[in-house]
Amino acid sequence: MYVDLLYAKHNLCIMKNEILLRFGARIKELRLSKGWSQEELAFRSGFHRTYIGMVERAERNISLKNIGRLAKSFEIQIKELFQ
Repeated sequence: MYVDLLYAKHNLCIMKNEILLRFGARIKELRLSKGWSQEELAFRSGFHRTYIGMVERAERNISLKNIGRLAKSFEIQIKELFQ
């Protein structure tokens, strides 16, 4: 049973990392499509430039509130960040 729990926890960590990687890549894709630097996106969203970089590199587990701020900055619906 302990081994099963470890295996399940390991799989959740892999899934979490995959989600963060995909989300970060999507933010970068949208940012580049607008011709924005990380500094420009940071200015438009009210975040620090280093935070944007950390999100794009999947180093931050971004909150739903902050996801909403990014969507507003891109002038898109939240669901479009996940397409």
